[in-house]
Amino acid sequence: MPYAVLRAGDVVQVGAEASVQFSGDRGLLFRIIRIDKRLTYDGWLWLDGYVLGPAGNAMQRRRIFVRRDGLQAVKART
Repeated sequence: MPYAVLRAGDVVQVGAEASVQFSGDRGLLFRIIRIDKRLTYDGWLWLDGYVLGPAGNAMQRRRIFVRRDGLQAVKART
């Protein structure tokens, strides 16, 4: 997701490009609720949010560490 501004409410697809831990069937849809401002490795960030189920409902709250450029936008907040 290069050059896009991530914000609370955005929904992103998290897969292997974002982190090896999300490869294969471990990928997920994630609604961002907070972007951690702490410094990390260049291009990586901590996100707080909810794993979304097939109907778009929140299934589990998680904090994930991902490569920013590996995220795929699904829809922006409304």
